[in-house]
Amino acid sequence: MDDLRNKYIERIAEAADEAVLEELRVQALGKKGEISLKMRELGKMSPEERQVAGPALNQLKDEINSAIAAKRAALEDTALDARLRAEWLDVTLPARPRRAGTIHPVSQVTEEVTAIFADMGFAVAEGPRVETDWYNFDALNIPGHHPARAEMDTFYMHRDEGDERPPFVLRTHTSPVQIRSMEAQGAPIRIICPGGVYRADYDQTHTPMFHQVEGLAIDRDLSMANLKWVLEEFFTAFFGTTVKTRFRASHFPFTEPSAEVDIQCSFEGGTVKVGEGDDWLEVLGSGMVHPKVLQAGGIDPEQWQGFAFGMGIDRIAMLKYGIPDLRAFFDSDLRWLRHYGFASLDVPTIRGGLSR
Repeated sequence: MDDLRNKYIERIAEAADEAVLEELRVQALGKKGEISLKMRELGKMSPEERQVAGPALNQLKDEINSAIAAKRAALEDTALDARLRAEWLDVTLPARPRRAGTIHPVSQVTEEVTAIFADMGFAVAEGPRVETDWYNFDALNIPGHHPARAEMDTFYMHRDEGDERPPFVLRTHTSPVQIRSMEAQGAPIRIICPGGVYRADYDQTHTPMFHQVEGLAIDRDLSMANLKWVLEEFFTAFFGTTVKTRFRASHFPFTEPSAEVDIQCSFEGGTVKVGEGDDWLEVLGSGMVHPKVLQAGGIDPEQWQGFAFGMGIDRIAMLKYGIPDLRAFFDSDLRWLRHYGFASLDVPTIRGGLSR
């Protein structure tokens, strides 16, 4: 047994790779291996001889197994060390550049608008996109015969036969949020209501779904002069240059008096430049809140008055960033998004817009 031990321990120590090591294991411990054959001879021995030879053979078998396992681990470590030297990698090198996503212009401009109005003390209010026709029309003093209530202009939700619930619509403006806010907060109040709205229209400057921001301020002594100041401050901050406004008399069911608001601009070479020139561009509708609208919101029109305005977020985004077609906002074209999108660190500024 000493000869066998010395023979295999030496050969295992000299094994150059795992193939040689496996061959030695088979020669020593395989079915026809030398140690295995010795263990078969135990049956021919007397009990006294087995008591001596059996433990010695088991100890020899364990030693050989341990030597093989230790040599195998050493060979694996050597192979790993050689591989690490051959496949050396500098982990301090910068990673491969990966294209980052961009912020959609609508999201960016919504943040800009919110930041500017927040600086003037306006809070942000939100409401459901699926509204009852009472909040969307009746509470806003829009009569039943008004064209906006026709199915050719408004998306009505499906109703099963016999459904007695009031009609539901995809909201056509964010004005219902004003009614809900008046009901919940009362007066005084100063809010803006940004969000998606829906109308049955589709061309270069209209899409079935678009984004609006509406403003509402109610107090005891507000007037059209306050409205004009708020709008001029907003446009000056948004476009980064002094912007004059012009009010034109108009009619909206939810305001009285009502006014379309134009901003000063010039048209040169097919582009619009805001804040300069002798031309005017209509951008929003506004006016003093109609007494019936105040009543619908639970506010006494004898004690309180206020102004409201609404503009398209997509449209002012087109004006500020030179985007020619509104429909492209919703096409999910990655080339368009990469061109007009914003980096996540482009933080909206209160005055002067963003540097792109």
